[in-house]
Amino acid sequence: MPILTSIVNWFNSQRLHQIDLFRRFPLQVQEETLIKLITKAKTTKFGRQYSFESIDSIGRFQEKVPIMDYEEYKPYIDRLRKGEANVLWPSEIKWFAKSSGTTNNKSKFIPVSFEALEDCHFRGGKDILALYANLYPDTNLFSGKGLTLGGSHQIDNFNNKSYYGDLSAILIENLPWWADFIRTPSQKVALISEWEVKLDKLTHEALKENVTNIAGVPSWNLVMIRHILNYTGKNNLLEVWPNLELFTHGGVSFTPYREQFQKLIPSLNMHYMETYNASEGFFAIQDDPRSDDMLLMLDYGIFYEFIPIEEIGSPNPQALTISDVKLNKNYAVVITTNSGLWRYLIGDTVIFTSTFPHKIKISGRTKHFINAFGEELIIDNAEKALKIACEKTGAQINEYTAAPIFMGDNAKGAHEWLIEFEIEPNDLSFFTATLDNALCANNSDYEAKRYKGITLTEPIVHALKPGTFFSWMRKRGKLGGQNKVPRLSNTREYVDSILKMKN
Repeated sequence: MPILTSIVNWFNSQRLHQIDLFRRFPLQVQEETLIKLITKAKTTKFGRQYSFESIDSIGRFQEKVPIMDYEEYKPYIDRLRKGEANVLWPSEIKWFAKSSGTTNNKSKFIPVSFEALEDCHFRGGKDILALYANLYPDTNLFSGKGLTLGGSHQIDNFNNKSYYGDLSAILIENLPWWADFIRTPSQKVALISEWEVKLDKLTHEALKENVTNIAGVPSWNLVMIRHILNYTGKNNLLEVWPNLELFTHGGVSFTPYREQFQKLIPSLNMHYMETYNASEGFFAIQDDPRSDDMLLMLDYGIFYEFIPIEEIGSPNPQALTISDVKLNKNYAVVITTNSGLWRYLIGDTVIFTSTFPHKIKISGRTKHFINAFGEELIIDNAEKALKIACEKTGAQINEYTAAPIFMGDNAKGAHEWLIEFEIEPNDLSFFTATLDNALCANNSDYEAKRYKGITLTEPIVHALKPGTFFSWMRKRGKLGGQNKVPRLSNTREYVDSILKMKN
């Protein structure tokens, strides 16, 4: 075993014991986390508004503080961005993660504190390495560098002392000086805002390094890998970096991309780890390669609550703690964080696959679904159905989005899918029928609406030309970083925009 790996494993051993502690005592760790957050923020303006001084338990916290979404938090965040101190959190807030998610078609600006950087985001990065080294003790990961495809940042328009940008760019900007010895590209290149320029410069820098691991959103990393292979004339990425052994991914489901990555990195010794890392915090890490669920990290300064999805929108939804959740039930995630978000409805939905330890899968978004006809189609249903359709037709998918076709005077409803294939099916009609059948098998509400075509007719699937989604994202100023193609929408805004550009 390399000496460096032995040293890293020795330092990781204490952290692994801490992870084991919250695996066995999740509620106790979460209670301690909440009380620490309340105590630290009790003199903030938000803390005085909601009488944090009187809160000494989870139940009392839930009584005093309402669940809020971004629109309700926006006035507080605007005050922070203008330079007001001690609003939501006592320490200085000068960084804001600009989220690709939108509310009322406006970007979200999520406050990022020093504590969130150190105790949440950076700890998450360290824990990925700790868990990976524990799984693979003979790893050579630490003999080379990690390649991270980040975003960019710029000075905030509100105040020249506050900054906003992709979370990845904020993390790169705040990394310690020694991080440049273990990562590539350089900070200067990583923070270039122009996507195509960054890709060229990143390629030139990274080709000089022994890259052993890469990290980022699968879709954008796929673009980067193809750019590198096209530049070098190599057939696969192992011809460029023979010691590559890990891809840490998140942001979107890896399911549509797995086969393409396996083709571009043809090695049984290549490993994949999923993470759940959002602008609001670092939440979960895949800790078992045999299973595609993720361990919920309970000691990152985040307190979690979970609302049954059917109660979203109700005046007083039931909010469950980590000890009350049930397996295979869809929950909306509510977080209280060390950046001053209190009972914040993040917009993601998860399903618990295990308790003790608590493991989750991301099932979708509270706003990214199709429910125009009572079909309750979530991203998890869509991903499973597309996987089955691809397996049965030999197709491979790069990107997709879908939306309803609303009923007309003499027309029934349907779903319209825009799919950019890496490998197109020989028979698009068979692909469509297979997708339809798989959706019925995975979603009983969809199946009921499709019964004899009474409410919903068969889906309409368009095979788009390669590069269509890239061009659409570029037109919207959404290239690179954490920007993602919206998978499902209950309106036709995205689908109509793409079809208009296509035509």
